[in-house]
Amino acid sequence: MQGSDMEAGLAPSPGSTTSVQKLKNSEAPPTQAPPQNSPRELTISTRTKLLNDLQKVHLPSWAFVALGFIIVLLILSCCICVCRKFVFKRKKEKPGNEKSRKESIGMSSVRDEGITQIQHHDSKPQEKQVECKEEVNLGKLQFSLDYNFTEDTLIVGVIQAEDLAAMDMSGTSDPYVKLCLLPDKKKKFETKIHRKTLNPTFNESFTFKVPYSELGGKTLLMTVYDFDRFSKHDAIGAVRVPMNRVDFSHVTEEWRELQKVEHEEQEKLGDICLSLRYVPTAGKLTIVILEAKNLKKMDVGGLSACLTVDVVPEQRYRNIYTQDRDVKDPYVKIHLMQNGKRLKKKKTTIKKNTLNPYYNESFSFEVSSEQIQKVQIIVTVLDYDKIGKNDTIGKILVGTNSSGTEQRHWEDVLASPRRPIAQWHALKPDEDVDAELKKK
Repeated sequence: MQGSDMEAGLAPSPGSTTSVQKLKNSEAPPTQAPPQNSPRELTISTRTKLLNDLQKVHLPSWAFVALGFIIVLLILSCCICVCRKFVFKRKKEKPGNEKSRKESIGMSSVRDEGITQIQHHDSKPQEKQVECKEEVNLGKLQFSLDYNFTEDTLIVGVIQAEDLAAMDMSGTSDPYVKLCLLPDKKKKFETKIHRKTLNPTFNESFTFKVPYSELGGKTLLMTVYDFDRFSKHDAIGAVRVPMNRVDFSHVTEEWRELQKVEHEEQEKLGDICLSLRYVPTAGKLTIVILEAKNLKKMDVGGLSACLTVDVVPEQRYRNIYTQDRDVKDPYVKIHLMQNGKRLKKKKTTIKKNTLNPYYNESFSFEVSSEQIQKVQIIVTVLDYDKIGKNDTIGKILVGTNSSGTEQRHWEDVLASPRRPIAQWHALKPDEDVDAELKKK
């Protein structure tokens, strides 16, 4: 009985057998490896995981904007690096190619190549210079030329100008034209000044007395200036007409483009500043000699000047002295003229050792309202010499028969009675002023 019970206890029950089998199956190692995913599935899975993680993490909107900006910068920097690398690679390859060519071609071809490279580099500045010249437009001048064979006179007509360069800050100019025959420059003429215009109409004619046998060696120079009352007149441009190229069998009329004025054409004797005032009721003409500047040296290392002008006391008129030991002593003479006769004469003090004298000296003349239309004022700057004769530096004529800036100054004075009007004038040679005096 005991044996049967032991066998019965040792015999496994059906439930126990299944549990034992499960334990065996669980303890047994896997015989097959899990299936491997493809790279595409991996990227998709990682992307979905990142998106799920980002959805769980709540970021502000500015963080996304900053992140996008950083990504764009990274992409641009990568593109720039790639482009630079590509360009530098080409540049580095060129010297190598040239070296290989030089080795294969030889020294003669190398010389030819060097010459062509030099010509290539030199052509660029020439092209730039041509472009710059084309861009500069100073304007153009219309004039006429005629010769009177019976009187041996050259008649020059200044008709008009167009598209002049603007020299003032307002975008306009106050143009007038100076004429002379080169190379002597003995006789000069000036047109009237036209205010605030780039297209002035002159319609003025001038006569030069010159024999036809000497005309072929002359050159007509017409220079357009911009008038400025208180500073140097700026040259806008000039036209040169050689007389040996003109057909005087008929009247010549043409347009010419203005060219840049050469420094040789701007020969200066100096400048003088005067103030003029006329009071009709009192019959009083007041001339104030203010100052002169850039006077021509008459002696070796010498300075000189003499002025006669109406003085306007202003602080801006200051004397500038030259630091040269050999400068001379200028002074100014004033002559009141009528019909070629000297009515009165006055002069300033002598200023020592300067080419830029400051006077501010006033002189008054009694001139009636009927007489004011007939008088002339000659202002002469001289160099004082204790031993010899005083040398004339230059002079100007203001009043009847004057021309250019002097004529404009005189017209402004008569149009504005009791008002002092100051203006700078360029000194002229004696023969120019004498020619103006002889006009009728």
